[in-house]
Amino acid sequence: MDSSDVERTLRRVAHEILEKNPDPSECAIVGIHTRGAVLAGRLRGILSELAGAELPLGEIDISFYRDDINARTTGKQPVVHATRLDFPVDGKTIVLVDDVLYTGRTVRAGIDALFDYGRPARIQLAVLCDRGHRELPIRPDYVGKNLPTSPNERVSVELVETDERDGVSIINPVEAV
Repeated sequence: MDSSDVERTLRRVAHEILEKNPDPSECAIVGIHTRGAVLAGRLRGILSELAGAELPLGEIDISFYRDDINARTTGKQPVVHATRLDFPVDGKTIVLVDDVLYTGRTVRAGIDALFDYGRPARIQLAVLCDRGHRELPIRPDYVGKNLPTSPNERVSVELVETDERDGVSIINPVEAV
């Protein structure tokens, strides 16, 4: 995907979110750090433009909720970002946003983190890319693009805010070396 594909995809996802949630005042957008938070900000901008109202925006760090990252085995400490939820979560429909859905463990951690801040009416999941290979029974409500991949490939999402360009590519293990 190039930058125009990413923009077009986010617009389509925004339209789908509004179709499933006709009252935007009941919704809030929450992105999972790092690129999910960037995408959430972009989605919120498009949604606010389409709905004519500002939706609450938050970002959540899942570093301490992961069950598949262990500093003892990886030798690395997780990079911790700030969680910012400046609105009540209770009773809201939370649209949780991430860049790539793979095993489902990041999303599970995001849901666990959200419940520490309250009890949403429901949580919907929006992802830019779904690459398959789930380890947990998690399915997105909104998918920008399905990317059939093999487990040894990697999906690289680049966004202007973090990487100076927009794009999505599949990287083969040979290219990663």
